[in-house]
Amino acid sequence: MTADDLLAPLDLAFWNLESAEHPMHLGALGVFSAHSPAAGAHAADLLADRASGVPGLRMRIRDVWQPLAFGGAVREADPDFDPGHHVRLHAPAADFQTAAGRLMERPLERARPPWEAHVLPGADGASFAVLFKFHHALADGLRALTLAAAVLDPMDLPERRPRPAAPARRLIPDVDRLRGLLRGAVSDVGRALDIGASLAVSGLGVRSSAALTAAPSGTRRTAGVVIDLDDVHRIRKVAGGTVNDVLIAVVAGALRRWLDERGDGSAGVRPRALIPVSQRRPRTAHPQGNRLSGYVVRLPVDDPDPLGRLAHVRTTMDRNKDAGPHRGAGAVALLADHVPALGHRLGGPVAGQAARFWFDILVTSVPLPSLGLKLGGNPVDEVFPYAPLARGQALAVAVSTYRGRVHYGLVADAEAVPDLDRVARALTAEVETLITACGP
Repeated sequence: MTADDLLAPLDLAFWNLESAEHPMHLGALGVFSAHSPAAGAHAADLLADRASGVPGLRMRIRDVWQPLAFGGAVREADPDFDPGHHVRLHAPAADFQTAAGRLMERPLERARPPWEAHVLPGADGASFAVLFKFHHALADGLRALTLAAAVLDPMDLPERRPRPAAPARRLIPDVDRLRGLLRGAVSDVGRALDIGASLAVSGLGVRSSAALTAAPSGTRRTAGVVIDLDDVHRIRKVAGGTVNDVLIAVVAGALRRWLDERGDGSAGVRPRALIPVSQRRPRTAHPQGNRLSGYVVRLPVDDPDPLGRLAHVRTTMDRNKDAGPHRGAGAVALLADHVPALGHRLGGPVAGQAARFWFDILVTSVPLPSLGLKLGGNPVDEVFPYAPLARGQALAVAVSTYRGRVHYGLVADAEAVPDLDRVARALTAEVETLITACGP
């Protein structure tokens, strides 16, 4: 075992946060056009065959009780790796989202490499879907994308120039480096205090909705929404802000519409949305691990003006960006680096319970390549990302842009949100509302 094998602190936190009711895996549902009714079965064979040649998919996570890493865990190659345990062909499905919801509620097997690929042939024979599941301790969104792409058909990527070699590392750090380490330690203490204070303030005066909270039922329901990226750009050009600002504002407006339609009411409701921010950098010590911070945004669900909601999101996001991803309530994930391994193991259940005090809904963006994805020559038409659902929360939203269209992937507690299809319709309606508000 080497230091590079050890799970990074945030990976270890995700590994220990998991419970039977709240599995900590990411998901992505790719919907493919099928060249033949047998395309799904052929796709399953391809995935199993290719998985054996991807080192990252052979890695299991094993707990460690050695003195220098007591309570930690390591990634290591599974000597008994069998792709048949991870790639599964199912009976034809009439509705891919319904099938995906049932599969998302099942925790991954922790004794094996924590990932799965479920192939769902379409009942019509003209399509099939693949649901990828990756434990958050194994991969964040970017890493999961890399692993999934490794078992899809090779993409024609533009040629990249080689990076210059990194300078040789000295065995003994010089005085300036030691001073830098000391200043960094002092800065980390100040940052932790700042994050803690911001977290306390963020919870003051919060008005969420009972519809966004849930006792853990362990059930899951998923839904997907596709909107035209050109419509998003049209709104952005008129109202200002970024594409991400518009997509967040669409969520705020959809929640307002949903709460009012189901009779819960949106008056005074301003839930805290956690917007994850990737901190991944090239050549990091743990390139396979999670590197995340985040921003917390009060969603203006109670504002009846669609352009006012977008203006609020834009202003809040600009303020967060000015402060940076290392400050504020959204940066709590960065504190994982300051917790010893045993602390993550013992405190995991407590931390899982605390998520509802940190944020009310997750709204995350998952990048996808602009080039078309294929499997066995069958093209991907739609890709719906799914985020883990934290304890005490009923809904999580993930967004990806693929080939000129925006895909919203919704994951909900099936008992708390039996009308998830209504949330999906509200997202589409909110885009239309914003377009109308922007004028001709």
